[in-house]
Formats: sequence, C-alpha cells, structure tokens
Amino acid sequence: IPVGPGRGSAAGSIVSYLLDITLIDPLKHGLIFERFLNPSRVSMPDIDIDFCKDGRERVLEYTREKYGNDHVAQIITFGTMKARAVIRDVGRVLDVPLKEVDRVAKMIPGGPNAADLPHLLGLVKTKDPKAQKKLDEKRDEDLIRLSNSSDEMKELFKYSLSLEGMSRHFSKHAAGVVIADRPILEYVPLAIDKKVGTLLTQWAGPYLEDLGLLKMDYLGLRTLTIIEKCRGFIEAKGEEVPDLLSGDQDDPKVYELLNNGDTQGIFQLESDGMRKLISRQKPDCFADLV
Repeated sequence: IPVGPGRGSAAGSIVSYLLDITLIDPLKHGLIFERFLNPSRVSMPDIDIDFCKDGRERVLEYTREKYGNDHVAQIITFGTMKARAVIRDVGRVLDVPLKEVDRVAKMIPGGPNAADLPHLLGLVKTKDPKAQKKLDEKRDEDLIRLSNSSDEMKELFKYSLSLEGMSRHFSKHAAGVVIADRPILEYVPLAIDKKVGTLLTQWAGPYLEDLGLLKMDYLGLRTLTIIEKCRGFIEAKGEEVPDLLSGDQDDPKVYELLNNGDTQGIFQLESDGMRKLISRQKPDCFADLV
C-alpha cells in the first residue's frame, strides 16, 4: 500500500526521520523543529500519514489485528447546530411555513467564520468602545426587525438562540485513530459505527489528548492511488518504474510540466492560485518548490 513520504510537524522531526516514519531529511531541507520546541504547544504532535485511498481501510484492519480490536478506535466528531441550520431545524419543529424559514435562513451568513445569532441580533455587549464598534459591525438590522415582527418569529428566534452551538449529530473523524496500551474502554466510553461495525470513541479528539491518548491521522490520499495505478500501467507495458523517492528531484522535464501549469492531480499544487504562482515564478529545482 503506497505511503506518503511525510508532511506536517512529523516531517520536521529528526526522530521521525531516523525511525523511517518519514523519508524527508529535515536537516538537508532546513526544516525547523518548531512544533517540538514551542513551549506553548504542550500537547503531543499529530503524526499525519498519507495512505493510498484504496488501501486505507486495509491499514486500519492491520492496526486492529496487530494491537487488538479493543485497543484501537476511530474518533467521533459532533456536528453542531450553526445559526442557519438551527433556524431550519427549529422552524421545522414549530411548523413555521418552509417559505418563511427559507427567507430567514437566507439572511444568515454561512461559512466557518460566519457570525452567530447573538452577534447578528446585537445581543453581545462590551464596555470597551473599540470592541463594541467591531461587534456593532456584525449586527444585522434587517434580521433584528424580522426577529421581532411576529409572535411566530419571536418564538423561532428564542429557541434558536438557546439551541445554537449544541451537538446535533455525530459522525466519524475523517482520519483520526487512537491506539492504546490497554483496552480503550478503560480510558473512554465507546460507541459502534453501525455502518461498518467498528469502534468509535464517544469523546472528541481534544478530550482524548487530555487523557494522554495519542491521535494518529490515517489519511486517504487519492494522489497516491493515481500514482500507483500509473505505475501499474507502465509495468504492464514491460517498462521499468524508477523509485520515485530516490529519483532525480531536479529533472528538467518535471519543471517544464509544472511551469506550463499542468499540475492537475499533483498534491498541493493543483489549485488555481498555485498554478498561477508556479507559471509566474518558473521553479527549476526542488528548493524553489519548497
């Protein structure tokens, strides 16, 4: 099963390199071990490992067989009721006409950094004039008027304010896996993922760290799957495939491809912004890419 050479904070660790966890020599590439030297980061570092997407489940199965099924669990995550979602949920329970709920929901900004209902309704106050000015910028006068426009709307916003931010449902962390020295049930309550029958912790990642459990990230990376399939096609033609990790990192043909903006499917380089930057900067060696 193809495995990535290493990235994130683990790639900036000489110990990870010496133990063959990562294949990037941090000294050669000038990687600073700031994640391990930072006195304000007292938690254990994440070790993110990229696996071929098709092989990730097999690696999880191997881990369970090696350490014991009761010593390995994936990590639970909780979906919370954000402003827009809570309005829709409460509206459905209160039998508010769908058209009205839609109108309210569309007035509320979405996205990870969107303001919550107390900020939008101007309910958050502070004595600091500068801070208050910033808070006032988040107020939505149209939404405030709508929230007071009828008894039905008052009730909708009253319950939504109480419920916003609460857990709505649970799901499985995309990559997080916990491996323990003894049955995980001795550390944390467990649930069962009914779709596949595997164990889930009932507590989310940050609480597991407080218990001293180490979270590993088993990431499924489609790029590795594509590379492996390409290797298979080449081998099927009877041609030899070079070891990609020990190959020439300054092959001019590679940089010609990159400079032409042909980076679709190349990990970390395929966004529009990265393609434009590469075509402007014209890298011709690995250090330029870094």
